[in-house]
Amino acid sequence: MEEYMKVALVTSAYPMLSITSLVGMEDNVRKEDFEWLLSGPKILQAASAVCRLMDDMVSHKFEQQREHVSSAVECYMRQYGVSEEQACRKFNKQVEDAWKDINQAFLKPTATTSSVLTCMLNLARVIDELYKDEDCYTHASTKLKDYVTSLFLNSIEI
Repeated sequence: MEEYMKVALVTSAYPMLSITSLVGMEDNVRKEDFEWLLSGPKILQAASAVCRLMDDMVSHKFEQQREHVSSAVECYMRQYGVSEEQACRKFNKQVEDAWKDINQAFLKPTATTSSVLTCMLNLARVIDELYKDEDCYTHASTKLKDYVTSLFLNSIEI
């Protein structure tokens, strides 16, 4: 499981997304912010865990039908001889702990700015919403389509 997570956290795409999202911040981001992110701070690791574990919990059955590689759920079940429900309970606890680590990053001074931390938090919030109940990224015609429609087509009068 540990070996799987080392690879899975990188392939969750969260590290790449968090770094590239800073590019659009222009003057609000410094070279030191990129260097800090590339050093793998705890908030980046925690948000990557949220992304990978939430994705794996809601998509593992569909991924197995497509004959994809094993997810965290299958790896954990195989390694510890537990049920899918037990594995998901364990991962939900890990996701909860990761959110605590994300929140803690705002309480302790870091080598980066609050705007960079907020960007990482907001990206983790999007990931949380995409994988809360179902894999809305893979099955974008479900809730994700409604979110995008409400953001860009159904404007709110102010």
